[in-house]
Amino acid sequence: MLYSEIVIAGCGNPLFADDGFGPAVIEEMQNLQLPDNVTIIDAGLGGPHFIFTLLDPEVTKKLIIIDIADYGAEPGSITKLRVEDLPPGAYRDAHSWDLAEPLQRIKDQIEVTIVGVQPARVTAPEFELGLSEELQKAIPKAIRVILEIIGVDYGTIIKRLQEDRQRGTAESSDSVKTS
Repeated sequence: MLYSEIVIAGCGNPLFADDGFGPAVIEEMQNLQLPDNVTIIDAGLGGPHFIFTLLDPEVTKKLIIIDIADYGAEPGSITKLRVEDLPPGAYRDAHSWDLAEPLQRIKDQIEVTIVGVQPARVTAPEFELGLSEELQKAIPKAIRVILEIIGVDYGTIIKRLQEDRQRGTAESSDSVKTS
């Protein structure tokens, strides 16, 4: 089985400033203890064409995509979109690949939600590493939205993460000698 019941895919290219939002959210979510029926994946830039077509509707019931979406809001604002909300040709990556087309093919078999964030700047074709301050601040908000979609309590999972980090700090500080 390639993917599980719920697939969370972060799309985008970190080389183009805010276009790296999806992968940044996935990187942060890798620190969380998610249910066994959830797969998180950095879909990168071209990956969506292949990842979305590899999903098995017999197994995967829900696909959540995290990406930038220019919908005229304040940078860092988050919206939830359905495939039907995307005008033809409106959802493209930095290389002008239409991402809505592969989603149109699976939307009747798999529940698809796009968690979009309004970017502050996308620098393609010029390289710029790092998210804008607005999008850095939007990462926890996006994670809350995603966890709500999959039915996981944000407060419980964050508390567990903090406890794990505190245990790790306590264990590592015990083994470090100070003079």
